[in-house]
Amino acid sequence: MSGNRIYIFEFVSGGGFNQVKIPSSLFCEGYGMLRSIIADFKKMDFEITTLLDERIAFLSHYLEADSLQYIKADDNYISIFKESVKNCDYTFIVAPEFSNVLYDLTKIVKGENKKLLSVGLEGIKLGSSKIKTYDYFKSNNVKTPKTYLIPLKNGLDVEFIIQKFKKFNSPIVLKPLDGVGAESIYYFEEENQIYNFFKESEANIDRNREYILQEYIEGEDLSVSLVGPPINAKQPHITPLILSINYQDINIKNSNGDSEYFGGYTPVENYKQIKNTLSETLGKLDLSMFNSYFGIDFIKNKDSLTFIEINPRLTTSYIGIRNILNANPVEFIINNYSNFQDIKRIEIQNHSIFKRLELEYVGDKTINEIKDFMIPNLLTEIPEFVTPPISFNKSNQTNKIPFSCFIATKEKDITYSRKRLAEIKDILNTKYFVVIK
Repeated sequence: MSGNRIYIFEFVSGGGFNQVKIPSSLFCEGYGMLRSIIADFKKMDFEITTLLDERIAFLSHYLEADSLQYIKADDNYISIFKESVKNCDYTFIVAPEFSNVLYDLTKIVKGENKKLLSVGLEGIKLGSSKIKTYDYFKSNNVKTPKTYLIPLKNGLDVEFIIQKFKKFNSPIVLKPLDGVGAESIYYFEEENQIYNFFKESEANIDRNREYILQEYIEGEDLSVSLVGPPINAKQPHITPLILSINYQDINIKNSNGDSEYFGGYTPVENYKQIKNTLSETLGKLDLSMFNSYFGIDFIKNKDSLTFIEINPRLTTSYIGIRNILNANPVEFIINNYSNFQDIKRIEIQNHSIFKRLELEYVGDKTINEIKDFMIPNLLTEIPEFVTPPISFNKSNQTNKIPFSCFIATKEKDITYSRKRLAEIKDILNTKYFVVIK
């Protein structure tokens, strides 16, 4: 197959953090998405090129890439990114929206006139700004929480925040304008919590970033994974294709900044009912600028759906979704869809819990022994590992070593998924990996 060379780049594991410490939580999700999307493009007979941070070189064994380049600490990953784009026919980017990372990398691809299979610039521009997304939802009469950009006044304007908090008469959250997932989300129920936070913790807030204030909506944290129509679709208003609806395991109910995203499961319970309601809302929106895989986060409260934000990229849910469908999701990403016959081809056949686990190794093996001998055996025993247990500890100590990993089950329903998850935890315990969370 000629002209099938694709460059797949994932920011966290592919060199985006090459000069700083890699955050283990982001890495587990990033590498998991990279490994999953590479495997699915490989099934479609693509010749795959990718980049990998040299600190995780041993994980290259688990990537089905044809060509792989390691990024060192002193490398300019942007220069290497550009060369990789030039040498391939297609590019697919998995990167965060913050600091315009996703937008700038996508702009490079467009500048080289290469075929882009991830979301284009217009969709990224909208999805990367929570204020623009809020305005977009409001203008289309879609239910969304009240949202304000916080003015800067020697840092964030605390009085503005207090004023809005009193007006809402309900809990609020603060989050970066271009934040990703559950990163740096601060939750407040009382006025004195806000004052105390800014008195004690303001140093933790990045002064180079803008923040929004948002009304907190109580309910189930869900997301929908979608594939949008091609840019040159003949019909101007085609509703995106729903791949699945997912439950999200997010903890933001604290005000110390330790908000976390652990994964979730797919499909959500009451899937058909939620899908029908969701389809009605999606029908109000022109989402044609999202011409590839993307996600929308929303809250389900009784029978009401409140839209929160749009993720203009591959999301972590993909790791689970690929395990539940009767078709390879990449097929839809490549072809999008030109008529509604393709919708009939999608069937949900399985269930998947996709989850990051934080572990502590309490045995007597060193990190190198674990990496070289234990991990390959564990992958045989637990094929659900998408990102094997990895530690970024430099010390070769032999007790209480922290590890992170990411798993995705593939079972017939949620009961069997939970049962398999319990079995996985038991196996890890027998290998002296204690599950912390």
